[in-house]
Amino acid sequence: MGLRFAYNTNGMVHHRLDDALSLLADSGYDGIALTLDIHHLDPFASDFAGQRRVFARRLRSLNLGCVVESGANYLLDPRRKHEPTLICDDPGGRARRLDFLTRALEVAAETGAEAMTFWSGALAPGQDPGEARRRLADGVAQVMRRSEALGTVASLEPEPEMMIATVADWRDLAEGAGDLHLSLDTGHCLVTGDCDPADAVREHAPRLGTVHVEDMKRGVHAHLPFGEGDMDMPGLLTALAVVGYDRLVCVELSRDSYRAHAMVPEALAWLRRAEAEATIPSRAA
Repeated sequence: MGLRFAYNTNGMVHHRLDDALSLLADSGYDGIALTLDIHHLDPFASDFAGQRRVFARRLRSLNLGCVVESGANYLLDPRRKHEPTLICDDPGGRARRLDFLTRALEVAAETGAEAMTFWSGALAPGQDPGEARRRLADGVAQVMRRSEALGTVASLEPEPEMMIATVADWRDLAEGAGDLHLSLDTGHCLVTGDCDPADAVREHAPRLGTVHVEDMKRGVHAHLPFGEGDMDMPGLLTALAVVGYDRLVCVELSRDSYRAHAMVPEALAWLRRAEAEATIPSRAA
């Protein structure tokens, strides 16, 4: 069995969710990375519970796996991207973020998703890093308690320019955060220079909640189509196979929604060619 690939709906914002599912299934993907948003299973819609049940049934009918993503840009605040966060000064804002992450965990539980991913948020100008760190630890602890109660996997993604920006930052946070998993965006490793993507896979294999792939140039945070950046994709796929990674590998091309009809099948074809170039060990059936 080869690696299993999914595609993030933040790169399909002009498609209805059901149409996106059909496109992924018809293209040969194994799953979907669902970014909860106003146009894709809005977690604050009045019929949210019913919508998530319909979505779960549709996934099962197509035999697709799922990862639930919480990185929507303006879902919680129409004027401030990615706000409020678990570290913001406003207690009501932190509560709203936690409520959203709880709803994301509920989708993960309903669908049997492999992970729910989230991130720390960015420090505001002049914000006390120590206080932000305490807030983050408290917020993560609450997420982990709710994740455990629902039988789901919570996975934190290091994001450039956020408080938890690197794999090393995640490692420091995870030491006191129970079973917190790592959501590894391999392109971010090239942006921050923190570590080699394949090395990160090998070092943290037991704690990988999910893996994101795209191409990126070193030092530039721009999600690029495969072949346009510096990622050694055959080497990365080899590392994933060697460690026995069997969760979804999620394509994240958030800037390419306008051509998703073509990018979705092209990305998978590119990955399959890279997989053929990788050194993939055989697996027992």
